[in-house]
Amino acid sequence: MKKSTLAILITVVVAAAAAGWNISHRSAEPAKPAGPGQQGPTTVAITTAKRQDVPVVLQANGTVTPLSTVDLHAQITSTIARVHIKEGQFVKAGELMFSLDERSARANLDKAQAQVVRDQAALADVERQYQRAQDLLAQKFIAQSAVDTLKSQVESARALLNADRAAARSSGVDASYNTIRAPMAGRVGAINVFPGSLVQLATSLTTITQLDPITVAFTLPESALSSLLQAQRAGSVAVKAISAEGAQEVDGALSFIDNTVDPVAGVIRVKAQFSNRDTRLWPGQYVSTRLVAQVLKDVLVIPQNAIISNTRGTFVYTVDAEQKAKVVNIKRLHSFGESVAVSGLDGTEKIIVDGKQNLRPGGKVRIAGAGQSSDQQKG
Repeated sequence: MKKSTLAILITVVVAAAAAGWNISHRSAEPAKPAGPGQQGPTTVAITTAKRQDVPVVLQANGTVTPLSTVDLHAQITSTIARVHIKEGQFVKAGELMFSLDERSARANLDKAQAQVVRDQAALADVERQYQRAQDLLAQKFIAQSAVDTLKSQVESARALLNADRAAARSSGVDASYNTIRAPMAGRVGAINVFPGSLVQLATSLTTITQLDPITVAFTLPESALSSLLQAQRAGSVAVKAISAEGAQEVDGALSFIDNTVDPVAGVIRVKAQFSNRDTRLWPGQYVSTRLVAQVLKDVLVIPQNAIISNTRGTFVYTVDAEQKAKVVNIKRLHSFGESVAVSGLDGTEKIIVDGKQNLRPGGKVRIAGAGQSSDQQKG
């Protein structure tokens, strides 16, 4: 009885070991690769390139800057007699703004002018004496030395008169400093003095800022420099500026391209000038600018999502005559929105836009909707 039970146990153990060996060896065998043609074609969506003119639009944020700002100072030490303008007022060039106490300057001018009159009378008297002396010399009543002396006195009196006239003009200039006029048209800023205030050369009276025309300063990437210069040589480059969301655009023109590129930031500083009669642009304001540097004529445009960029370069997948994926290398010319202008295509290609992530060059493809369209036509 014991021997038969032992034999049965040995048989069971041997059978279990054999079964385990078969299972382990079968699992260790490598899977056989699928034969060619077993995987179906990849379903893709296609598009075709369009030919059109593409404007190269450059956009940047800028700051409104006035063409000129003048900080007014008195040119003499005096006191304010009268303020003729108000803060925030628009003034014309030459308009009277401040009057200073002119009593001392007026007295000096009157004195200098009186000196000129006195010297004119003295010169006239010496000239009469010289004329009589010449007549007496002709009659041999006086010596030549006396005539020469009178001639020297005439020249001296004439020089003194010229010096006094110059002094009178200088006094007139000093007197003119007592009236301060606007050097240009613009808007008056804050007024820092009042009647009776003592002003010196360092005292700031107010500022005048020119608002029309006005400029906007902004920067563009260094890569845009050549197209900017070419566009400027061809004529006026239109620039549009907008100050806030929903505000009306202001039209202007490119007026300045800096003579150096910032080597750190890789940008070029430019300015555009705008007519600003309605003062829609204000100095120091933050605005958005847009300009067309050039227009790419009759170029091919494709969707952005059709392009693949990797270590091999920039390319697209197209569908060839055998319904296989083909790689076509391209070059980006200009991106705008969801589209991009490219070179390297002839315009007849069927460009794959969806399903390209599972493609390999030469892989079979099936165009989405092609079979359905043929079935509908048969029906």
